[in-house]
Amino acid sequence: MDNYKESKSLSVPENTAASLASGLLGTMSATITATAALVGIHHYYRKKQQPQACLYDYLTGVNAQLGSLSTATLPRLQHTYQQAKHAYLHYDEKSFEGDVAATTATSCNLAALHTTTILPRPVCWVSGVAAMPKGLPTDSDYIDQSADHNDFGVVGIDADRQLVWQTTMPERVHDIVVQPIDNNSKSAQSRHVVVMGRRPSARFWVLDTATGEVKHAIKAASERHFYGHACYSLDGSKLYVTENDTVSLDGKVGIYDAINDYQKIAEFDSYGIGPHELIMHPDSETLIVANGGIKTEQASREELNLDSMRPSLVYINRHTGELLEQITPEHNQMSIRHLAIHDNGTVMIGIQFQGEKHINVPLVLTHQRGDKAFTPLIMPNNQWQRFHQYIASVAVDSKRNLLCVTTPIGGCAAIYDLTTYKLIDSITLPDCAGASVMTASDKNSLHKLKTTINVAESANDASYSNDKLRGFIVSDGQGQLTALYANSSMAYSSNMEKNPTIYSDSKTHKMSFDNHLQAL
Repeated sequence: MDNYKESKSLSVPENTAASLASGLLGTMSATITATAALVGIHHYYRKKQQPQACLYDYLTGVNAQLGSLSTATLPRLQHTYQQAKHAYLHYDEKSFEGDVAATTATSCNLAALHTTTILPRPVCWVSGVAAMPKGLPTDSDYIDQSADHNDFGVVGIDADRQLVWQTTMPERVHDIVVQPIDNNSKSAQSRHVVVMGRRPSARFWVLDTATGEVKHAIKAASERHFYGHACYSLDGSKLYVTENDTVSLDGKVGIYDAINDYQKIAEFDSYGIGPHELIMHPDSETLIVANGGIKTEQASREELNLDSMRPSLVYINRHTGELLEQITPEHNQMSIRHLAIHDNGTVMIGIQFQGEKHINVPLVLTHQRGDKAFTPLIMPNNQWQRFHQYIASVAVDSKRNLLCVTTPIGGCAAIYDLTTYKLIDSITLPDCAGASVMTASDKNSLHKLKTTINVAESANDASYSNDKLRGFIVSDGQGQLTALYANSSMAYSSNMEKNPTIYSDSKTHKMSFDNHLQAL
């Protein structure tokens, strides 16, 4: 038997070789025929949408893809494949059951939160995922599709809204926080991204933005749990995290040293109950905290004080913890939840209203230091019920003075003009939640969209510039990453169907994106 194995490995019978060659030629012929048929069908329907389309476009696209696979890229792809295959073959889900009580996780813990790199491309956005597929997306030919995954994870997304990497997580995550660029030592692709566990959670994780590799797993201190959000100091050296004192139920802000393995170095009061999102003021000295006002039971997430809740927005000195300013909303059940900040220091506020369904209150507010009260944005006919009492994310484009808000319960995303505080338009997007500003690297997507919608036929302006189509990226629970482009020169009107003010372009993935999406 041993001799037979040896001879079989050294030579192949001629009839076997001929059979293999014949089979190979047959397979190649069938592949070429099927490819030609698919191209023909695709071109037929494409021609209906784009009369200027021609078959030469396919050759151009193939040539561009082949050109991108340089001699430097191919070895990286092969190396990535080998790493991913090794990780899948040796993945042991039980390894995470080790000691996670330490502030910095052991290498055994981090190995369990394995990362799969799909393509060596720059990351533009990072998002949490509430439901990950058991196999990776079909465009990843380098990965074992039979590998098993956890339900929860984090993904890195490139400028074409394709996945660069995905990392499984042991629990559902919430906020995604990207470390600011340190001009002295870090580039845009070598920063950290902090992933917060969903409120209330006892853990957060620190990942590498370029690869998704888990660098640290941090556990909350005794008698503390996290409230799902964090922010960096503008120099990226400190991380500020909203926390809860599980004994007194007072809100806290924990301070972690990003230079020293995210060790907790201090904490101070949030001057309220249930602090949720917090952001850094452009002055780099002031923390802005959204105290939701809700006491939360850790094990069940039960809200304990809806009748007596006390929400507030507070400004705190990030060095001393001194309270600088505190503002409360007009109704005590307007839970202040999500924040974004304009470059001019104006805070954008998303509300979760905890009162009766028939009560109509503004759900999107703004505030500047020194103002005695909040300023609500304008909703046509004051119909805030359109948002079903919940704003999941707020994203501000300071350059173009636009604000995007999302509501998964209301199933829509809306864009506001911050010059007039008026609604430009809203668009139906079921279960949408994450929102982020379009980055400069999305010019190709913008060009494709301009061609598709033929905006040059606009009666008002025959030459739309990139600046007139202003963009956001919105993620949703159905796996879509949707680019929204707003024409802010047109206000909300009754003839929106004839003259749309928001154009959308969606790309779908086989996963459920979670609450927040952040740009690098």
